[in-house]
Amino acid sequence: MKLKKAAIIAGVTAALALGAVTTADQAYAGNDRFKKVLDRGELVVGVKADYKPWGFRDSSGNLTGMEIDLANDVAKALGVKLKLVPVQSSNRMQFLQQGKIDLMIATMSDKANRRKVVGVPDPNYYTSGTNVLAKKGVVKQWSDLKGKPVCGKQGAFYNKVVSSRYGAKIVAFVGNAEAKQALRDGKCVAWVYDDSSIMADLASGQYNDYEMPMATEDDTPWGLAVPLDEKDGIWGNFMSGMIYNWHRSGRLIELEKKWGIQATSYLQQMNKKFEAYQPK
Repeated sequence: MKLKKAAIIAGVTAALALGAVTTADQAYAGNDRFKKVLDRGELVVGVKADYKPWGFRDSSGNLTGMEIDLANDVAKALGVKLKLVPVQSSNRMQFLQQGKIDLMIATMSDKANRRKVVGVPDPNYYTSGTNVLAKKGVVKQWSDLKGKPVCGKQGAFYNKVVSSRYGAKIVAFVGNAEAKQALRDGKCVAWVYDDSSIMADLASGQYNDYEMPMATEDDTPWGLAVPLDEKDGIWGNFMSGMIYNWHRSGRLIELEKKWGIQATSYLQQMNKKFEAYQPK
């Protein structure tokens, strides 16, 4: 393990020296967490446990999903064991701040205010945006929603998007469950929401007669996170390299297929962007 640790630190330090970190302050960013992971021989990653197919429990109660596969990739690259900790949207950043986890891969949208709290390495690894769930064959394109009732959740910005752009008549409900039940009851032609949530519904097996027929709009990138003070140090740069390689190698596209996730144009674009750098 000592040789493994030395090799990893030497490799990433060389990357920093070659320009991955450009300022003196960044060069001396904290690296305590990264070193602790190697000394401990275990990587602790915060993941979702209730958002199939990105992170959920299988029939045996084990955590599984696309982001769990990514966590395994990181642990394997470091040569350490993996420990998964279930997190929720309400506590995932706090867990990282409090040292309960070393890394967070938990369907987090990348927002400027969040980058002030946790370290989000570039590039982003995934994205989500506005789309609709509808019974198969009912609608085919966004313009088909004009003048028709579309279920939505009260307060969601998606409602304004489809109403102003496409003339849909929003029927807003307090919660998602009520909105989706109204869709099942035929009160709406579609339910508008985040496409990742819709894909989770489609993967659940409870919506086999439904589809997500539109091209996703208003993409919001997802960011994984390390502790804020390690973003520009070894740990953050190591994770930047992991994300780059996931895009370059097509690993993320492969995992979309594995988990039955509808292909996203973002991953295709990122793969093409970096494919020129693939070794021959």
